[in-house]
Amino acid sequence: MQVETATRFLTSVVDDEDAAYTTQKQALNALAFFFKQVCGMENPRFRVKLKKTGTRIPVVLSKEETQAVIAKLEEPAKVPRKTDGRYGLPARLQYGAGLRRSELVRLRIKDVDLGRGTITVRQSKGDKDRVTMLPASLQKELAEQIEKARVLWQHDRATGLAGVHIPGALSRKFSLAAEEFKWFWLFPARQTSMDPETGVKRRHHLHGQVYSDAIKRASEAIGIEKRVTSHALRHSFATHLLEAGTDLRTIQELLGHEDITTTEIYLHVAIGSNGLGVTSPLDNLGAELPAVAY
Repeated sequence: MQVETATRFLTSVVDDEDAAYTTQKQALNALAFFFKQVCGMENPRFRVKLKKTGTRIPVVLSKEETQAVIAKLEEPAKVPRKTDGRYGLPARLQYGAGLRRSELVRLRIKDVDLGRGTITVRQSKGDKDRVTMLPASLQKELAEQIEKARVLWQHDRATGLAGVHIPGALSRKFSLAAEEFKWFWLFPARQTSMDPETGVKRRHHLHGQVYSDAIKRASEAIGIEKRVTSHALRHSFATHLLEAGTDLRTIQELLGHEDITTTEIYLHVAIGSNGLGVTSPLDNLGAELPAVAY
């Protein structure tokens, strides 16, 4: 690899592929790491100017659409190994607490406080922790889900299966924590799998892409003509709170946004007094003007 080759690649990413600004930065940082850490080059210069891209409006579901998607997810499966009702509770929790997909699937038993009605999100984007709401309407079902998870945990312990994955220094500091129930997944996978990092067979959490695919199938089945992903539930959480009168600062804290300008994007999609808050002049045209005879 030569710096000139990397420069041509980055130029293609910026100019030809019209990639998002974050994608451009990811490519730049990856190449910088490669040349510094692998090739031993102290200060590689690529001489490519990154291009800022415009803000994209998020996909937001109405309350009726959100309810319909969740209801579809909870229907019994007609095709084996497809949507079978097990994704309804995760979807309601994601929408009800405003979680990212990665935050949802990585929730552990200890992160759910039924008594206080809170969920603690650990090592989220930017390696930050935060506390968000636990919907009161889900307390009973989450308590039942914890007991379902306990059954799997007891089975794993009885069969001698390795404990769940614990990241980084925590696995060294708490060497026995992987086998403790409080560190077990809230939404564990049905099947065990091989850990690609260690080669150890253990139980992983619910697969994020499988969950997203289930949401996509549900939205298509009920005829929603939008690009619905699991993240649309998080967008809908923020937008519906804003429309209900919740202030932006509170929503920023619940979502874990570092900069409030990131949260302000929902002002562009909210409706009502706290969103766009205006009525089209076309809607008032007939009411304001007297009938004219031609």
